[in-house]
Amino acid sequence: MLKSKIVVNCQPSIAPFLHKEVEGRGYKILQSDKNGVTVEGGWKEVIDLNLNLRTASRVLWLIKSFEANHPDKLYEEAKKIPWHTIIPAKGYISIQSFVKNDYILDIRFANVRLKDAIVDRMQEENGERPDSGKERDRTVVYLYWYLNEVHVYIDTSGETIAKHGYRKIPFKAPMIEALASACLLSADWREDKGSFINPMCGSGTLAIEAAMMAAGIPPNLNRRNFGFMHLKDYDNQPYKEARNNVTFKDKITADIIATDWDGEAIEAARQNAKLAGVEHMITFDKVPFEKTFVPSGPGIVMLNPEYGERLGEEEELKTVYREIGDFFKQDCKGKMGYIFTGNAKLAKSIGLRTSSRTEFQNAKIDCRLLAYELYDGSKRPDEERPAPRDVAAKEESKRQAPIAQKRSEHTDEHSKREDKPKRERSNEDRPKDDKASDVMSRLRRK
Repeated sequence: MLKSKIVVNCQPSIAPFLHKEVEGRGYKILQSDKNGVTVEGGWKEVIDLNLNLRTASRVLWLIKSFEANHPDKLYEEAKKIPWHTIIPAKGYISIQSFVKNDYILDIRFANVRLKDAIVDRMQEENGERPDSGKERDRTVVYLYWYLNEVHVYIDTSGETIAKHGYRKIPFKAPMIEALASACLLSADWREDKGSFINPMCGSGTLAIEAAMMAAGIPPNLNRRNFGFMHLKDYDNQPYKEARNNVTFKDKITADIIATDWDGEAIEAARQNAKLAGVEHMITFDKVPFEKTFVPSGPGIVMLNPEYGERLGEEEELKTVYREIGDFFKQDCKGKMGYIFTGNAKLAKSIGLRTSSRTEFQNAKIDCRLLAYELYDGSKRPDEERPAPRDVAAKEESKRQAPIAQKRSEHTDEHSKREDKPKRERSNEDRPKDDKASDVMSRLRRK
């Protein structure tokens, strides 16, 4: 594999975090846009990027660029590529593409014309045609055709690397691994940040990614099949050396806690963590989110509650979001709280002011990672706080202040005599309302 441009793609909205990842690995970024970044390299770089990037979807190695204003021109130019030196004679190819122009009404036709160019050239050179189909577990060719501009790539990843291979039991509506990693990077999660608490953990993706990041485990270390392994000049030695040179920790100092009220979710998360090699780094517990144990000290509390996508669910979920806000205020003081949601209306029910809002997309849903700085110190619940007042009311309050001060002085001594020392209640001592858990139970049964 000669040195060429390498385009690293990602899901929409993840590009800033991918940019940071790639730059952090020492690459010079030639170009960056909303779909990913462009660097330069050969075998060594292709292997490194596929093995180590947490937020990427695919790593594309450029074969040829040209212009085409007709499907026949695409065929003509693509056939000039010496495919017989790239793809094994008895290989298998899959064509993937992005096409947007006036020359193609059905993207499948562009794929067919490129496939014809490949197999016809190989037939001429080798006397046999490779098989082709939709499976992406062998050689994958990627076509980018926008207006007249054409770029033909080898997808060196094959199957997407946005999935990190451990989630064999996905449970309900899981967050894809690359998106979970981007959320953690957005929160600046590191082992020295304190604890990482993930109530409503579902299949455990956030907690598992947090553990892998803390331990320095590459996301695709255990993957055994990449697209680059099915190229004609593939040599296993560089890949073997890259894997052997990986170093990571078997133990971490940070507490990582994952909880869910659903026993099946906890079991799924535990099994997924085992496959990822981090089960021993995570404490799992079957409890409602509001009863999650929160260690003292700094840390991150991150939840991914349901969005209320079906009719009637939004009203029910207001209780859940409101109680998440109570959980933050009462049990998570001194930490950073994060809510990943695709429902801005429900987020208002949390009742806390955000310190930041990071845009993401989950599938086709516009989402936000909402950050809350949970100051250490007592704060009254929202229902006990005085309602906002107009300017006239505020002025009246100022006039009444001296009177209130005198009354306060008169009663201080009496109050001190009446007060008795009170023990600070733990999570178990505080009375809890199970409304939120009841709502989650009903929604998951739907």
